Amino acid sequence: MAPSPARDRLARRLRELREQCWPDYQVTQAALAAALGRLAPASVSSWESSTAPKLPPTDRLRAYARFFATHRSVDGDAPRLLSQNELTEDERAACQALEDELFSLRNEVKNPARQPEADRQHPWRFTDTGPLTIVCAQLPEGVVGSFANPDDPNYTELQSFADLDSLIELHGHIRAENPAMEVFFKASPKVVPDDLSGHLVLLGGIAWNKVTKRLSEMTPLPVKQVTDEAIETGEIFVIDGDEDQKLLPTWRDDEGRKILAEDIGLLARVPNPINSNRTLTICNGVHSHGVLGAVRSLTDAQLRNSNEQYISQNFGNPRSFAILLRVTVIEARAMTPDFNAPGCVLYQWSARDNGT
Repeated sequence: MAPSPARDRLARRLRELREQCWPDYQVTQAALAAALGRLAPASVSSWESSTAPKLPPTDRLRAYARFFATHRSVDGDAPRLLSQNELTEDERAACQALEDELFSLRNEVKNPARQPEADRQHPWRFTDTGPLTIVCAQLPEGVVGSFANPDDPNYTELQSFADLDSLIELHGHIRAENPAMEVFFKASPKVVPDDLSGHLVLLGGIAWNKVTKRLSEMTPLPVKQVTDEAIETGEIFVIDGDEDQKLLPTWRDDEGRKILAEDIGLLARVPNPINSNRTLTICNGVHSHGVLGAVRSLTDAQLRNSNEQYISQNFGNPRSFAILLRVTVIEARAMTPDFNAPGCVLYQWSARDNGT
């Protein structure tokens, strides 16, 4: 495992216990290894290393706590590990306190504390004043309701927008993160050339959004969206390679009905191919649930910080990255993906993968 401040703190504490726990007795690594049982001195040395410490197993930390909880561990001819039943009430309390301390240090290694605000990437926070335009697909005739008809007295322009949940979620978040920035949203057919030279966000897939299709073709992303006869309700993602790897949503049977159980979402950030000084962000999915999952991965108040930290740790400060995500659907609602959860990230790429 890679060195870390938390790992160093645990190693230093284990070394202090062995060397300084009792002023009248310093335990050697060999003696401690013998007392803990079936342990090589090299293991103790590796846990205490000041250069590349290894992480002790939990059972060894419990043994450490019990050993250093009482001076009686070294009162005999050779150091020994007392059983739990041999400890007095005060020694048990000392053992528990020491165990809690060591496990807390170990947990810091396994689950690093949130990165400082200044060190974490904020993908939706920009250093310039924009503008930024969110481009959505426009629903085709036959899908929209009557309120999307300009002749209807209750005409509402947004009724003709696809991925409306994602648009509302993202527009509000970007405005809050960038109060001085001009933030617009437009349906794909109404986009003009000037809209394409600022920061761009493309919501949704290629079927109803020609802008997304054209700009996606202009990027270096190794992830493409294509039609596939296996999915009649959306377009799937494939990963470029010797053999294209298909990523498909999963379904469950609910009393004879086919219900979407997991969608696939794409979150990608690359330089805008129209203006390399600005960004192009793609929030896409096989279905709308995947689009919303990609959006909420960096807007959800409960998970965005850890997901931002994941981007910082895995990509540093890249200009180009992409993450294909598993988006769980429960009761027709997209759950926010947790990048750190096992199986959530299906594929990831950054420009560094190509040496760029």
